[in-house]
Amino acid sequence: MGGKGGGRGLGRGFASLWSAAAVSALGDGIVAAAAPLLVTSLTRDPVLVGLAVFVQQVPWLLLAPVSGVLVDRVDRRRLAVAANAARAALTAVLALAVYADTVSLPLVYAVGLLLGGCAALGDNASAALLPAVVGSADLPRANSRMFGAESVLNRLCGPPLGAALFGVAAGLPLTVDALSFTGAAALLSTLRLLPRAGTPTPAPAEREPMRRQFAASVRWLWAQPALRTLTLALCLMNVTLVAGFSVMVLYAREHLGLSEFGYGVLLTASAVGGLAGALVAPRLQARFSASLLLRVGLVLETLTHLGLALAGSPWVAGAVLGLFGVHGAIWIGVDRTLVQRAVPDGLRGRVNSVFMALAVGGSALGALIGGPLARAFGLTGPFWFSAAVMTVLTAFAWRPFGRRIDTAPPAPATAPVPATAVPTAT
Repeated sequence: MGGKGGGRGLGRGFASLWSAAAVSALGDGIVAAAAPLLVTSLTRDPVLVGLAVFVQQVPWLLLAPVSGVLVDRVDRRRLAVAANAARAALTAVLALAVYADTVSLPLVYAVGLLLGGCAALGDNASAALLPAVVGSADLPRANSRMFGAESVLNRLCGPPLGAALFGVAAGLPLTVDALSFTGAAALLSTLRLLPRAGTPTPAPAEREPMRRQFAASVRWLWAQPALRTLTLALCLMNVTLVAGFSVMVLYAREHLGLSEFGYGVLLTASAVGGLAGALVAPRLQARFSASLLLRVGLVLETLTHLGLALAGSPWVAGAVLGLFGVHGAIWIGVDRTLVQRAVPDGLRGRVNSVFMALAVGGSALGALIGGPLARAFGLTGPFWFSAAVMTVLTAFAWRPFGRRIDTAPPAPATAPVPATAVPTAT
């Protein structure tokens, strides 16, 4: 997954897309460790620490209707370039405030909110570009390479480097992240797509109000039993995951007794597992059904929270996070492939925005409740809560994650769907 190019054998278009993702992944990995350390240098309140995670998720909920429609209406490449350029500027502003010793929690929250808005637009556009540069048969391999780059650069190399850079100068990790967004924007600007891939073919429906178009994509998604089940399960899984991980910096430093650099190293444990998972994911997807892999994933996610709740040493916590990394890479490979194969190109941006709004909405809720749970029940409280919720979810999702999730054909983009259909349950 390294310097030889993640796009080898998948075409120049994928190589450019992979390179842009790799550059920004390293910068984000650096900030993934540095940003919580910056927040905890300003406050030790678990609620305020969790709020810094929450504000980055809110824009996905607010912008979901606009984001999906825009991605299906405009040039996706240009939208991704603009979003990365804006993220570079915002991160640079925060870095300058740190250097000038004028940084504050309100500023951190404000920049986080705006960065979340850019991510809601840019990440949606980038996700919609992948099926445009890679054929359906190559999607498992392409997703594996994208996740491999994320595991190595974002989760393995980035966090310890970010913690080390933070020790040198608190604004240095933010500076590197701003440069990474600049590099990603430059690489995406070189991406060449077919006209229909870069700018969706205009259709009469695009003259409809955004609200109506977004509602149509919700109804289309709700009509797909496999995708509906997957989306709602992922939403709840993100609630449980982020409830604990929103206070991970406090869990690592106060419960496990780790230093700033030790916290960064702990975060790499899941990356090591993620790299292993990314390497085996295509083979597992070829050999086993998506149903089996998803069911095993539910069990492993439940055990992750239980293990972290019981862990009393960094070694045990690291081992649990490593296993979680393997599971996460395989789950994402199955998840992305099912969605990319099922959604028609003309609906890809809108459906992906619905999918991501629910997924990130779950993350936002998890970040909102993680701090209060930690304050009320201690730093292991969010993990006990998550283990209990995941046990219930596993029991309810076991049957829906049957063999039909592999074989159920998607409805056409124009399939009539009852107007009253809204996502309420699995």
